[in-house]
Amino acid sequence: MIQFEILLISILRTLVEVAGLALFGQGLLAVLAGSKRDNNFVYRLFQVVTAPVIKLMRLVTPRFVIDRHLPFLAFFLLFWLWLALAVLKRYLCALHGLEC
Repeated sequence: MIQFEILLISILRTLVEVAGLALFGQGLLAVLAGSKRDNNFVYRLFQVVTAPVIKLMRLVTPRFVIDRHLPFLAFFLLFWLWLALAVLKRYLCALHGLEC
């Protein structure tokens, strides 16, 4: 049963990592492409990947937060969630004497 929990945490951590890296790539491409970013295929692909995270952040944050700031907030939330999942995985491995 413990292997299933560790596997689940690893899968969640991977999904958070993919979303965070997509947000980072989208931000980097936005800086490099400038105003022509909306016509860029890779930028639109990043938008598709990060859309669920941005929508979730809009639900969680108060209305006075500007939509332009949501990707920054989402990135930092994903970063802290990624760290928390790493600590939780480490704790479960240490608790059961496993090397993870």
